[in-house]
Amino acid sequence: IRTYCPKIIQLIGSPAYNSKGEVVLGTAEGGLKITLYNVNAIDLDNIDIDELNYWYFKTMHHEFAHILHQTKNFDPSFERITENSYVGSDWYLKTDPITGVSTSRTNEDAWKEGFVTAYAMSEPREDFVENIAMYVVNTEAYWDNMLANAGDAGRALIERKFDIVYDYMLQTWGIDLDRLRQVVLRRQSEIANGELDLSVIK
Repeated sequence: IRTYCPKIIQLIGSPAYNSKGEVVLGTAEGGLKITLYNVNAIDLDNIDIDELNYWYFKTMHHEFAHILHQTKNFDPSFERITENSYVGSDWYLKTDPITGVSTSRTNEDAWKEGFVTAYAMSEPREDFVENIAMYVVNTEAYWDNMLANAGDAGRALIERKFDIVYDYMLQTWGIDLDRLRQVVLRRQSEIANGELDLSVIK
């Protein structure tokens, strides 16, 4: 942890946007700094775990996983499983092949194509870290529901990729994602139930 944990966590009060107007949840820089945005929106008197997950918890795990794979790369066979389905910066758009009409791509759409989120469809490295982040911040019931709704083809692709992700974390870093998820969900529960006093955090 001392070696690989980011040395600087920068908190920005306002949201951030990229050149396409998309919201940027966070960024990791050279394994040293993670920046989180929109922290002024946190209401300490009305903690919403889903909101914290979306903006911060999932983002932290996502960005930290980038630090890990930038340090020791994952098995390149991961990239080949859905290599023809990555769509780059247009990950948020779904285009009908017949009409040419584009609509917003949801996570549920992405599941059927073998991805855990729509953003995972942008490119392999994002796909890899989204698997880690989505697994540890969501319950087993959420994961099982995702697989059930992915259809046979989507489920098979997700499971093949996640096997590589799980083995990478365990064999390369000694991190059991099941044990990590237990801890993450316990801490989320402590926050949601008021067992952790956030007002004393400076």
